[in-house]
Amino acid sequence: MKRLLISTSMVALALSYGGLARAEILIGLGGPLTGANAVFGDQERKGAEQAVADINEKGGVNGEKLRLVLGDDVTDPKQGMSVANKFVADGVKFVVGHFSSGVSIPTSEVYAENGVFQITPASTNPQFTERGLWNTFRTCGRDDQQGAIAGKYISEKFKASKIAIVHDKTPYGQGLADETKKTMNGLGVDEVVYEGITPGEKDYSALIGKLKENKVDLIYFGGLHTEAGLIMRQMADQGLKVKFMSGDGITSNELSSIAGEAVSGTLMTFPPDPRKNPSAADAVKKFRASGFEPEAYTLYSYAAVQVIAGAITAAGEADPVKAAEAAKSKGPFKTVIGDISYDSKGDITRPDYTMYEWRKGDDGKYTYFDIGLK
Repeated sequence: MKRLLISTSMVALALSYGGLARAEILIGLGGPLTGANAVFGDQERKGAEQAVADINEKGGVNGEKLRLVLGDDVTDPKQGMSVANKFVADGVKFVVGHFSSGVSIPTSEVYAENGVFQITPASTNPQFTERGLWNTFRTCGRDDQQGAIAGKYISEKFKASKIAIVHDKTPYGQGLADETKKTMNGLGVDEVVYEGITPGEKDYSALIGKLKENKVDLIYFGGLHTEAGLIMRQMADQGLKVKFMSGDGITSNELSSIAGEAVSGTLMTFPPDPRKNPSAADAVKKFRASGFEPEAYTLYSYAAVQVIAGAITAAGEADPVKAAEAAKSKGPFKTVIGDISYDSKGDITRPDYTMYEWRKGDDGKYTYFDIGLK
């Protein structure tokens, strides 16, 4: 009996050490891995995967390896809630995501109640961080910051134009459009059309008719590249030639495949190209070597994983609450998009946006070029 007891103790001890050796920090990646916005979900996924691989290659975080767990929200709030609850059930304590503000905001409540640290690489609606939750962070800026840039640009460059404000009725799209409108109006420029569309629509003839009727010169659109591209193409097909301007939601080369030649001259706000940041050089090289161009949110997702790793390291343990406290008090954290520090809400302290214009590159394909704000 004594020999059996010793043997059992030894087995238990071996299992204990084995568990320690296999300890992992689970990081959930929530985003549109399928559906109309899968191009953005793919950026998020590949960015997070590469960051996890690179961090693990260097020994992990506090001796623990990271493991990515995927959750497909299809840019749908209900599906996003299912993903959030699945993450919680699976023991995930850190989440990179979601892409859409309309998904990030409701899921953040689930994460907050269940002790999960959430950091989004793409959700820009101010309400994500304005509700006083302990767990909400982002690596991107906010709509009120981006809208202020867009509204000021319109008031300076298109003051005499007839302007339409169009949005997709989502927290992101309408939020960005309204912030742009607020700044624009405050600087003495009013719109002649304010209109909402429904995401997923295929025929925008009614909208285009209204734009023609009001002799619009410039459209500011709050929404994503899928609807933006269709509106551009259909305007061109129906003989409406106007300037088109939008925000970070159209930052994908897929826009040109939807809009065709109609994308030429489109204006867009987005932060300075993170691919040109010296801190991103090694990561960009790896992405390109694999045949993937790390545009838009790829490096913001990579940076989100780096912030999680940095916060855990600063906290001394993989405790989400302590990591959140460390994220706000022990920055800056070095990332591929530059050094990041956080305010008490979980917003980055160095938000910056510039203006891009879509035109043909040297390869004859349409893409976006930084033209600055002057």
